[in-house]
Amino acid sequence: MRSASPNEAVPATTPAASLVFTTVLSHGPITRTEIARRTKLSSAAVTKAVRPLMEIGYLVEDVGEGARRAIGRPANPVRVDGSRALFVGIKVTGDAIIAVLADLCCRILTARTVPLSGRRPAAVLADIVAVLHDLLTEADAIGGRVRGVGIAVSGDVDRAEGVVRYSPFLEWRDIPLAEIAGTATGLSVTVDNDVRALTRAEHWFGAGVGLSDFALVTVGAGIGCGLVVHGRVVSGAHGVAGEIGHLPIDPQGPLCYCGNRGCVEAVAADPAILRDVRAATGLPVADLAEALELARGADPRVRAVYARAGEAIGRAIASVVNILGPERVIISGEGLAAYDLFAAGIRDAFTRSAFGIAEQCDLTTRPLPFEEWARGAAATAIQSFIGSITLRATT
Repeated sequence: MRSASPNEAVPATTPAASLVFTTVLSHGPITRTEIARRTKLSSAAVTKAVRPLMEIGYLVEDVGEGARRAIGRPANPVRVDGSRALFVGIKVTGDAIIAVLADLCCRILTARTVPLSGRRPAAVLADIVAVLHDLLTEADAIGGRVRGVGIAVSGDVDRAEGVVRYSPFLEWRDIPLAEIAGTATGLSVTVDNDVRALTRAEHWFGAGVGLSDFALVTVGAGIGCGLVVHGRVVSGAHGVAGEIGHLPIDPQGPLCYCGNRGCVEAVAADPAILRDVRAATGLPVADLAEALELARGADPRVRAVYARAGEAIGRAIASVVNILGPERVIISGEGLAAYDLFAAGIRDAFTRSAFGIAEQCDLTTRPLPFEEWARGAAATAIQSFIGSITLRATT
């Protein structure tokens, strides 16, 4: 497997250059004047950042019949050349690997889904290497070079160290995944929490584009939350910012796998819903599809379980809004398949719990398949790459 050429210099760029690059990535084609407005950088700083990035080919200028100059400065829009580099994004669930090959603009070129052969780190790594080999072959076929890999895993992930501290669905503790995967593949690997990775993609390309403050709440096997504050995806000092699934809402409630009682996740995540549906009905309900069938068949006991789950999620969202005051909360995740059953509970609990004008926060749903989560993993690899693009490259 191939990494960047060893003859290619890659010292870190300036923060201004990274900011300019990501602004063009999200909003391009965009003029330098608009870049300055959005980044609040001076025109001189924008020009200083744009010129070398154009010289090495990561930014290109759109020159058409309307090409013009403004007071000696180019007024043509610039954009990222997506073909300049390729990236692999991998989302690891408890059962499968979802992987995408994306270009520098994070556009998905091809995708793969393969079942896990096992959950032990060695088995997962073997599956990752196999799917990577497949996607590298695809990259070769289109004449591109993969410059980095992003891996998104649920749970407590230390991105800076590349370590999965704890992943409940994989039952991992303290696995140095970035180092292991990097050694096995010869590629630069970035590992991050899956919800944070998805949040970055939404910030750059999705429902969070143009917003300086928003939250992404995911509902499904777990309850997660990604946060963007002042235009940055935040993980906090210890890497666990946004863990609303472990907000305790009922001290006498069910035991959570984290060891506490009454966490949002212990009430509203898919396993909790299935547990409570079985308890409420006394039936050996096999899976969530059967639980949904019972609920939509107007079984009041099952509908009450979903209503409680919605209330727990709504209270958790209100806590986020009361503390951080985001412009928007995006609700996503595989649990949206049942959204009609707990939407009213979410809205009612949010309205009761939100303080004052915080109630006006925009709550919006956005179905995002796992391919989009893998795209988020690719976005984390692109972010790492942006941070290391040289201002003067040799090939």
